[in-house]
Amino acid sequence: MSKYSIKQFVQQTKQEESARDFFELETDRLLEVNLNGQVWAKAGSMISYEGNIKFEREGMLEHGLGKFVKKALSGEGAQLMKANGNGKLYVADSGKKITILDLEGESIFINGNDLLAFQDGLDWDIKLMRRVAGMMAGGLFNVRLEGHGLVAFTSHYEPLTLLVTPDTPVFTDPNATVAWSGNLEPDFVTDVQLKSFFGRGSGESVQMKFSGNGFVVVQPYEEIYHAPQG
Repeated sequence: MSKYSIKQFVQQTKQEESARDFFELETDRLLEVNLNGQVWAKAGSMISYEGNIKFEREGMLEHGLGKFVKKALSGEGAQLMKANGNGKLYVADSGKKITILDLEGESIFINGNDLLAFQDGLDWDIKLMRRVAGMMAGGLFNVRLEGHGLVAFTSHYEPLTLLVTPDTPVFTDPNATVAWSGNLEPDFVTDVQLKSFFGRGSGESVQMKFSGNGFVVVQPYEEIYHAPQG
């Protein structure tokens, strides 16, 4: 049905009033946070809210000098905001699909540009990919999260999870890599012969190689990152 009366449209698209979980998918591309306290979210991701909520950009030295230096190097994509209070907060990122994970003591790496929101209390740190910084425009960084709590990340279209085993390493395009299990440390390899086929977005034949036991999440889209302007 492509045409609605106003009453039908409101009924079809209105918010879900019965939501009770801290993170709820209002739609596949819109995250509702039922806030009673504090949450971290990607700066600029707020699209609407109800209730008594205050927003604050992350303080320059709030998490220590080390993280501040990493954030300065990694550019705009790592900036976070805090939301404090009681109410409903709606966040989204460029219409990308949202996935919610409930960490139960595990750890996960998420591409810094794809991290949408996470529960306060999770341990997190920014990891710079120094070995690939000179290979790709804008470099590459990610956020490692660990502990107990909810994490929401985004992907262009449906994500695909590939299992990594000692016998089956997985190679991915850095621009299409969204997340991977916290026990994996990717290597970066180049293959001139694959330059025209792999890593088209980066303009180089750079691939991420995952070895060991774990998983890696990819998206059917090459997201191009630009170096921050000084």
